[in-house]
Amino acid sequence: MCLILFSYHQHPSYRLILAANRDEFYSRPTASLAFWKDEPNILAGRDLQGGGTWLGVSKKGRIAALTNYRDPSLMIPDGPSRGHLVSGFLKEDGSADAFFTRLKKNGKQYDGFNMVAGDRGGLFYYSNVQNTIIHLKPGVFGISNRFLDTPWPKVVRGKALLKPFFEMDNPDADGMLDALSDQVCPPDAELPDTGVGTEWERILSPLFITSDVYGTRSSSVILVGKNHEVVFIERTYDGTEHETRKLSMKIEK
Repeated sequence: MCLILFSYHQHPSYRLILAANRDEFYSRPTASLAFWKDEPNILAGRDLQGGGTWLGVSKKGRIAALTNYRDPSLMIPDGPSRGHLVSGFLKEDGSADAFFTRLKKNGKQYDGFNMVAGDRGGLFYYSNVQNTIIHLKPGVFGISNRFLDTPWPKVVRGKALLKPFFEMDNPDADGMLDALSDQVCPPDAELPDTGVGTEWERILSPLFITSDVYGTRSSSVILVGKNHEVVFIERTYDGTEHETRKLSMKIEK
């Protein structure tokens, strides 16, 4: 996952409205959004190489999402898959606060990441690069491949594009997915410098990424209603066409 935009406790009917893009190598095998056969409480796509996921919800009312922190100098050879952090949280019953408190002790064994996770008790943000836990207050937030609300052009533009949808009485999920397909590139002077070179900074700068080998594989919208209904829409891309899946569930008491 390389872009997460979300509105938390800002809507009269929805506790959380989240829109996100997952960017990955086209060759990495992936399963589309579904309830997992081996973990039927989890609703998510699945990384078939690592076994985890980048974004998911559970019938227990848990939600988690993760982005990579982009800095090649911090890469750990043969480090564990970060996707297991998301699926691991979704499987658990304990509080998000307790999960991150444990993770803070061994987070450095993973390549750099940002993670947002929560349940009915609250929503939290953690970066293993900063090694800090933030209990999020109501607001609108964005995360790409730096830290929470780092004002990269794609984060600033993404929040501006999604804001009208976050404020609708009935949020338009298809409209949000269309907004996530935005391919506007900022001028070079506004590009971040993350150590991958100017050409790749350009490729990675839009909300929706395309290249010969790497790009946006899926866009997702999650609506968590205050009535405990969850709607999860995923639009997957194969380079020429897209397929949209929409699944819903009721959070168990």
